[in-house]
Amino acid sequence: MRSGCQWNHLPRRFGADSTVHGWFQRFVANGVLVEIWAALVAECEELGAVGWEWQAADGVMGKSRFCGAKRGPNPTDRAKMGTKKHLLVEQDGGPLALAVDGANVNDHKLLEATIDAIVIERPDSEEVLQHLCLDKAYDNRPTEEVCERAHYVPHIRRIGEEKLDRGGRKAHPARRWVVERTIAWLQRCRGILIRYDKKPENYEGLVQLACALLWFRRLERLTR
Repeated sequence: MRSGCQWNHLPRRFGADSTVHGWFQRFVANGVLVEIWAALVAECEELGAVGWEWQAADGVMGKSRFCGAKRGPNPTDRAKMGTKKHLLVEQDGGPLALAVDGANVNDHKLLEATIDAIVIERPDSEEVLQHLCLDKAYDNRPTEEVCERAHYVPHIRRIGEEKLDRGGRKAHPARRWVVERTIAWLQRCRGILIRYDKKPENYEGLVQLACALLWFRRLERLTR
Protein backbone atom coordinates (compact mmCIF):
# COMPACT_ATOMS: atom_id res chain seq x y z
CA MET A 1 0.00 0.00 0.00
CA ARG A 2 2.70 2.48 0.97
CA SER A 3 5.40 1.67 -1.60
CA GLY A 4 3.30 0.31 -4.46
CA CYS A 5 5.72 -2.58 -4.94
CA GLN A 6 4.67 -5.77 -6.71
CA TRP A 7 3.57 -8.71 -4.59
CA ASN A 8 6.61 -10.77 -5.63
CA HIS A 9 8.87 -7.97 -4.37
CA LEU A 10 7.67 -8.19 -0.78
CA PRO A 11 10.41 -8.89 1.80
CA ARG A 12 11.10 -12.61 2.26
CA ARG A 13 10.27 -12.45 5.97
CA PHE A 14 6.57 -12.13 5.09
CA GLY A 15 6.56 -15.53 3.42
CA ALA A 16 5.67 -16.57 -0.10
CA ASP A 17 4.15 -13.74 -2.11
CA SER A 18 1.37 -16.01 -3.38
CA THR A 19 0.38 -16.82 0.20
CA VAL A 20 0.36 -13.17 1.26
CA HIS A 21 -1.65 -12.16 -1.80
CA GLY A 22 -4.05 -15.04 -1.25
CA TRP A 23 -4.74 -13.97 2.33
CA PHE A 24 -5.19 -10.38 1.23
CA GLN A 25 -7.80 -11.42 -1.35
CA ARG A 26 -9.53 -13.54 1.31
CA PHE A 27 -9.64 -10.57 3.68
CA VAL A 28 -11.13 -8.43 0.90
CA ALA A 29 -13.75 -11.02 -0.03
CA ASN A 30 -14.79 -11.57 3.60
CA GLY A 31 -14.94 -7.86 4.43
CA VAL A 32 -12.22 -8.10 7.07
CA LEU A 33 -10.58 -4.80 6.11
CA VAL A 34 -13.90 -2.96 6.36
CA GLU A 35 -14.51 -4.56 9.77
CA ILE A 36 -11.10 -3.37 11.00
CA TRP A 37 -11.88 0.13 9.73
CA ALA A 38 -15.31 0.09 11.40
CA ALA A 39 -13.92 -1.22 14.70
CA LEU A 40 -11.37 1.61 14.87
CA VAL A 41 -14.03 4.25 14.09
CA ALA A 42 -16.28 2.76 16.79
CA GLU A 43 -13.49 2.90 19.37
CA CYS A 44 -12.81 6.53 18.53
CA GLU A 45 -16.54 7.27 18.77
CA GLU A 46 -16.63 5.81 22.28
CA LEU A 47 -13.93 8.34 23.19
CA GLY A 48 -15.99 11.17 21.67
CA ALA A 49 -13.53 11.66 18.81
CA VAL A 50 -15.90 11.34 15.83
CA GLY A 51 -17.51 14.61 14.74
CA TRP A 52 -20.79 13.81 13.02
CA GLU A 53 -22.17 17.36 12.95
CA TRP A 54 -20.10 18.51 9.96
CA GLN A 55 -19.22 16.08 7.19
CA ALA A 56 -17.76 16.54 3.72
CA ALA A 57 -17.49 14.46 0.56
CA ASP A 58 -15.40 14.64 -2.60
CA GLY A 59 -13.80 12.45 -5.24
CA VAL A 60 -10.39 12.13 -6.84
CA MET A 61 -9.43 10.52 -10.14
CA GLY A 62 -6.35 8.43 -10.75
CA LYS A 63 -4.72 6.34 -13.46
CA SER A 64 -5.65 2.68 -13.95
CA ARG A 65 -2.93 0.67 -15.67
CA PHE A 66 -4.62 -2.64 -16.43
CA CYS A 67 -8.00 -3.89 -17.58
CA GLY A 68 -10.81 -4.59 -15.16
CA ALA A 69 -14.17 -3.32 -13.95
CA LYS A 70 -14.86 0.15 -12.55
CA ARG A 71 -12.62 1.98 -15.02
CA GLY A 72 -13.50 4.75 -17.44
CA PRO A 73 -12.03 7.54 -19.57
CA ASN A 74 -10.61 10.29 -17.38
CA PRO A 75 -11.94 13.66 -18.64
CA THR A 76 -8.94 15.49 -17.13
CA ASP A 77 -6.28 13.16 -18.57
CA ARG A 78 -6.97 13.01 -22.33
CA ALA A 79 -9.58 10.28 -21.83
CA LYS A 80 -7.03 7.77 -20.56
CA MET A 81 -8.56 4.98 -18.50
CA GLY A 82 -8.81 5.78 -14.82
CA THR A 83 -10.60 5.09 -11.56
CA LYS A 84 -12.30 7.48 -9.16
CA LYS A 85 -12.21 7.25 -5.37
CA HIS A 86 -15.13 8.97 -3.65
CA LEU A 87 -14.74 9.67 0.05
CA LEU A 88 -16.91 10.94 2.90
CA VAL A 89 -15.24 12.23 6.08
CA GLU A 90 -16.28 13.60 9.47
CA GLN A 91 -15.45 17.11 10.65
CA ASP A 92 -11.80 16.37 11.48
CA GLY A 93 -11.15 14.49 8.25
CA GLY A 94 -11.54 10.93 9.48
CA PRO A 95 -12.80 8.79 6.57
CA LEU A 96 -16.25 7.30 7.14
CA ALA A 97 -17.09 5.82 3.74
CA LEU A 98 -15.62 4.98 0.36
CA ALA A 99 -16.94 4.22 -3.11
CA VAL A 100 -14.87 3.34 -6.19
CA ASP A 101 -15.96 3.61 -9.83
CA GLY A 102 -14.80 4.71 -13.27
CA ALA A 103 -13.16 8.10 -13.68
CA ASN A 104 -15.97 9.22 -15.99
CA VAL A 105 -18.70 8.79 -13.34
CA ASN A 106 -19.88 12.16 -12.03
CA ASP A 107 -19.32 12.86 -8.35
CA HIS A 108 -22.99 13.40 -7.58
CA LYS A 109 -23.80 9.92 -8.93
CA LEU A 110 -21.36 8.36 -6.47
CA LEU A 111 -22.60 10.34 -3.49
CA GLU A 112 -25.52 8.06 -2.61
CA ALA A 113 -23.37 4.93 -2.82
CA THR A 114 -20.78 6.57 -0.58
CA ILE A 115 -23.35 7.55 2.05
CA ASP A 116 -24.74 4.00 2.01
CA ALA A 117 -21.20 2.67 2.58
CA ILE A 118 -20.59 4.47 5.91
CA VAL A 119 -18.79 1.83 7.97
CA ILE A 120 -20.68 2.37 11.24
CA GLU A 121 -24.22 3.43 12.01
CA ARG A 122 -24.84 7.17 11.82
CA PRO A 123 -26.46 8.94 14.77
CA ASP A 124 -30.17 9.69 14.49
CA SER A 125 -30.56 12.91 12.50
CA GLU A 126 -33.19 14.10 15.01
CA GLU A 127 -30.65 13.84 17.82
CA VAL A 128 -27.57 15.07 15.94
CA LEU A 129 -28.08 17.58 13.13
CA GLN A 130 -25.70 16.54 10.36
CA HIS A 131 -24.39 18.94 7.71
CA LEU A 132 -22.79 17.80 4.45
CA CYS A 133 -20.37 20.13 2.66
CA LEU A 134 -19.90 19.72 -1.08
CA ASP A 135 -18.19 21.63 -3.89
CA LYS A 136 -19.59 22.96 -7.18
CA ALA A 137 -19.55 19.54 -8.84
CA TYR A 138 -22.62 18.70 -6.74
CA ASP A 139 -24.62 21.78 -7.64
CA ASN A 140 -27.66 19.98 -9.05
CA ARG A 141 -31.07 18.74 -8.03
CA PRO A 142 -30.16 14.99 -7.83
CA THR A 143 -27.55 15.79 -5.16
CA GLU A 144 -30.08 17.76 -3.13
CA GLU A 145 -32.51 14.83 -3.34
CA VAL A 146 -29.81 12.43 -2.12
CA CYS A 147 -29.10 14.72 0.84
CA GLU A 148 -32.81 14.94 1.64
CA ARG A 149 -33.23 11.16 1.61
CA ALA A 150 -30.16 10.75 3.83
CA HIS A 151 -31.39 13.49 6.23
CA TYR A 152 -28.42 15.78 5.68
CA VAL A 153 -28.40 19.57 5.69
CA PRO A 154 -26.58 20.25 2.39
CA HIS A 155 -24.02 23.04 2.01
CA ILE A 156 -23.21 23.08 -1.69
CA ARG A 157 -20.90 25.58 -3.32
CA ARG A 158 -23.00 27.10 -6.12
CA ILE A 159 -21.68 27.52 -9.63
CA GLY A 160 -20.91 31.20 -10.16
CA GLU A 161 -21.25 32.00 -6.47
CA GLU A 162 -19.14 34.95 -5.33
CA LYS A 163 -16.32 33.91 -3.02
CA LEU A 164 -16.32 37.15 -0.99
CA ASP A 165 -19.02 39.23 0.61
CA ARG A 166 -19.19 43.02 0.41
CA GLY A 167 -16.65 43.36 3.20
CA GLY A 168 -14.14 41.29 1.31
CA ARG A 169 -14.60 38.25 3.56
CA LYS A 170 -15.73 34.76 2.76
CA ALA A 171 -19.50 34.71 2.85
CA HIS A 172 -19.70 31.08 4.00
CA PRO A 173 -16.50 29.62 5.52
CA ALA A 174 -15.87 26.35 3.70
CA ARG A 175 -15.57 23.11 5.63
CA ARG A 176 -14.66 21.10 2.56
CA TRP A 177 -10.92 21.33 3.07
CA VAL A 178 -10.90 18.40 5.51
CA VAL A 179 -11.89 15.91 2.80
CA GLU A 180 -9.31 17.39 0.43
CA ARG A 181 -6.65 16.95 3.12
CA THR A 182 -7.66 13.33 3.72
CA ILE A 183 -7.51 12.60 -0.02
CA ALA A 184 -4.03 14.14 -0.09
CA TRP A 185 -2.96 11.80 2.74
CA LEU A 186 -4.28 8.79 0.86
CA GLN A 187 -2.59 9.87 -2.37
CA ARG A 188 0.78 9.64 -0.62
CA CYS A 189 0.37 5.85 -0.73
CA ARG A 190 1.87 4.79 -4.04
CA GLY A 191 -0.22 1.62 -4.17
CA ILE A 192 -3.34 3.81 -4.15
CA LEU A 193 -2.17 6.75 -6.25
CA ILE A 194 -2.20 4.56 -9.37
CA ARG A 195 -4.44 1.53 -9.66
CA TYR A 196 -2.52 -1.58 -10.68
CA ASP A 197 -5.11 -4.14 -9.53
CA LYS A 198 -7.32 -5.68 -12.19
CA LYS A 199 -9.98 -6.51 -9.61
CA PRO A 200 -11.64 -3.34 -8.28
CA GLU A 201 -12.30 -5.13 -4.98
CA ASN A 202 -8.55 -5.53 -4.38
CA TYR A 203 -7.89 -1.87 -5.13
CA GLU A 204 -10.75 -0.83 -2.86
CA GLY A 205 -9.31 -3.09 -0.16
CA LEU A 206 -6.00 -1.19 -0.22
CA VAL A 207 -7.85 2.12 0.18
CA GLN A 208 -9.89 0.65 3.04
CA LEU A 209 -6.67 -0.41 4.74
CA ALA A 210 -5.28 3.12 4.36
CA CYS A 211 -8.48 4.61 5.85
CA ALA A 212 -8.24 2.22 8.79
CA LEU A 213 -4.63 3.27 9.33
CA LEU A 214 -5.67 6.93 9.65
CA TRP A 215 -8.13 6.00 12.42
CA PHE A 216 -5.53 3.78 14.10
CA ARG A 217 -3.19 6.75 14.31
CA ARG A 218 -5.94 8.92 15.81
CA LEU A 219 -6.78 6.23 18.36
CA GLU A 220 -3.12 5.92 19.27
CA ARG A 221 -2.92 9.68 19.94
CA LEU A 222 -6.08 9.55 22.06
CA THR A 223 -4.91 6.69 24.25
CA ARG A 224 -1.35 7.75 24.94
